[in-house]
Order: sequence, then C-alpha cells, then structure tokens
Amino acid sequence: MKQLLASFLLALYLLQLPTPLFAGEPPPLMLANIYRDEIPLAEYLVSEKLDGMRGYWDGRQLLTRGGEIVHAPSWFTAGWPDTPLDGELWIARGQFAQTVSVVRQQTPDDAAWRKLRFMAFDLPAHPGTFDERNAALQQLVARVGQPWLQQVAQFKVADRNELQTLLKRIVRQSGEGLMLHRGSSLYRAERNDDLLKLKPFQDAEAKVVAHLPGKGKFAGMLGALEVESPEGLRFRLGAGFSDAERHDPPPLGIWVSYRYNGLNEKTGIPRFARFLRVRADMNP
Repeated sequence: MKQLLASFLLALYLLQLPTPLFAGEPPPLMLANIYRDEIPLAEYLVSEKLDGMRGYWDGRQLLTRGGEIVHAPSWFTAGWPDTPLDGELWIARGQFAQTVSVVRQQTPDDAAWRKLRFMAFDLPAHPGTFDERNAALQQLVARVGQPWLQQVAQFKVADRNELQTLLKRIVRQSGEGLMLHRGSSLYRAERNDDLLKLKPFQDAEAKVVAHLPGKGKFAGMLGALEVESPEGLRFRLGAGFSDAERHDPPPLGIWVSYRYNGLNEKTGIPRFARFLRVRADMNP
C-alpha cells in the first residue's frame, strides 16, 4: 500500500513541469540550522554531509547555490527529469577543491566530469513529506539509471551516542559531518529546523567587505578580512589563511566560509573565527 501511494504521488509530481530559473537567479533552497542536543532525534533521518558544491537541477538546467549555470557536458544531464532535484556535485571526500575546479569551467572537461556525481538528496517540488520525497527520489534515480546520478543514503540512529559515534567515524574517514532531515517535513525554501547540520565545529558564510593590512611577520600582506554576515554583523577573520592567500586575498564582495566556536553572548560575534575557504558555489 505504501509503495502504491509513493508511486501515485510520484506520478502526480512528475506532471508538474517547473518554469526554468533565469541565469543568476538563486534557486529556492532549503537551508540548514545547527544541530542541538534538544532536537527530537527520533523524528529525523541522517545522512553524510558531503564536501562538494550544492547543485540544483531546475528541470532544464543545472545551477549553483548562487544561481550560476553549471556548464556540465550534455551527456551528464541527459535523461534527467523535468522537475527539480536538490543535491551535491561531488567527487569524493577531501576533493572539494578539485570539484570546484571542474564545476567552474566554462568549457566542460569531459574526462574530469566523468569523476563527478550528482548526489541527490531532495525533490523540492514534491508535495509530500521528506519520507515520501525520499521514497519518490529512490524510484526516480533508479528510473534514470545513470551511475553519476545517485541518491544520498538516509538512515535512522537510535540516540545521541550513536549519532556522535557516527560523526567521529565519518570525520576520521575525511568526511565533513552529518545532515539531519525531519521525516515529516515539507520542502520549505528557507533556513529552518527541518534540516540540520552536525560538524565537529560550527561554520557559516560571510561577505568580504575590507582587507586589513598585516603587521609584523605579515607586513605587506593581508592581516585580516573584515566580513559581513547575512544579518549585517561585521567582524574580522584574522586566522586560517595560507601565505598564498595572504599575498592574494579573496576579493571584496566575495563570500567565504569560516569556522568558529560559539557566539559572544553580548555582541553575537563568532568566537575564534577562522577563514576556511572561498564559497565558490555562492559567487559568480
């Protein structure tokens, strides 16, 4: 009965042909909050957080999180459905830089793209809950039948101890962390607790608004980036840069990722914030 219902919902869903997004228009994505221990874990499915580039298939074209067209080879998306897919362009653990290099090319390198996979984890236009969307996605991926279009595995964990044990194992294997999807949730293009991320440290994104000169051993180089959060909070990133990045820092207006350990209770500024990398999927 459940399989019949899932097939029925999928059939209805595939009849909804979406309007393609214009180039440069950010796709309507669900964004994750940070996992907290008070979260009712029994309500969630868990998957690995892949360290690739967020990708969005709008039914006609493949886009980055920022809305830029991904110039994939025609064979890569041939036979994909006329309905949105949310996922991650990914090569392997620890291969983020190589993934970005391949995806950002205006003229696709066929051999390089053979290494990439689109790891789908959601169906944004599907009207059902995540449990139902996950079942429908499994059928869809099986029907397309391409080795480079795969579904991200989702599973249950018994309790917080098992969750933390899984996190430690993933990180030891050079993975980034975990994602948690609430099984009963609908797809909402906003940041909410229906989608959570769990990593060994906290991270976020901010826009570069100033370059601050270095002193002492960093004289003549970058001392720190002044950045602005999406909420308009300004603070500095003074650590985490290589020598090459201090000589040639991320340009003004570019979005970067940073890691931190909690927030200052009075100011809300991230504590011990360190530069991680440029967010190539959020920049033109």
